[in-house]
Amino acid sequence: MHLDDIVHAPLENLLDEAERVRTDSFGKTVDFCGIVNIKSGRCAMNCRFCAQSKHHHAVIETYPLRNADELRSATRSLWQQGVSRVGWVASGCSPEPDELAAIIAAAETVLNDAGAGSLCCASLGQLDTASLTRLKQAGFCRYHHNLETSERFYPSICSSQRWRDRLATAERVKALGWEICSGGLFGLGETWEDRLDLALTLQKLEADSVPLNFYNAVPGTPFAGLPPLDIEEALRITVLFRLTLPKAAIRICGGRPKIFAENGEWLFRAGADALMTGDYLTTSGISPESDRKMAERCGLTVRR
Repeated sequence: MHLDDIVHAPLENLLDEAERVRTDSFGKTVDFCGIVNIKSGRCAMNCRFCAQSKHHHAVIETYPLRNADELRSATRSLWQQGVSRVGWVASGCSPEPDELAAIIAAAETVLNDAGAGSLCCASLGQLDTASLTRLKQAGFCRYHHNLETSERFYPSICSSQRWRDRLATAERVKALGWEICSGGLFGLGETWEDRLDLALTLQKLEADSVPLNFYNAVPGTPFAGLPPLDIEEALRITVLFRLTLPKAAIRICGGRPKIFAENGEWLFRAGADALMTGDYLTTSGISPESDRKMAERCGLTVRR
């Protein structure tokens, strides 16, 4: 299917095809993940969409790396709510050596207590092979590192780091034989060609999980005035990624409560087979219990 079809074909036809591809790959199941913000704010990067950048004036809670007891409690809470996969997310381009050591020590403790099927992912920014290896050996099941958009558009949203460096981290993850969760953020002014370029990059990368985030403007950031995408455009974006990456988990994350409101079921028809549930890094989300009921209404069971 050509990009022009994604943009202009009748939406109902696209949804039928995307749902067929999703069902062929994942049956009547959906995967839930949740996140724990382990270090918030004060980021030196200047990503124009981000509330956590120290260059902007968003009003958020900031704190240094949380201690092991706090991480254990927050992680176990999500596991107990039926969210088997929990990501630890830290602000910043990459952790300091002492922070990385503390994260690894905490993870080893938490994962030793984990029950069967309880998983933990890491999202710590740009890392070298040695650091990624240590995280993998500590028991993290997957590494998350979004590319955000196309290489062409990336300088429009961030000038403090290079898109190629972000890609290099993702490539190092795959070179280790480790799973990579990598996706993008939409509604920043990118074109459909930028969206396709990102999808094709992730296809070449053989991304295991592809989070799709829809921008929810945050006061105090340079992009505060951007309007939200309408639901049809967000659905077409989801279809694009499902059809380009038929075997990858297409995971709907940031912006879901804003863009889809009471229409979350449409995401499954558009090809999504996975959701981030619970709260986001700096904003409230949808509870795992509410998402589980929505999945059940659609005839889907949560994968464990």
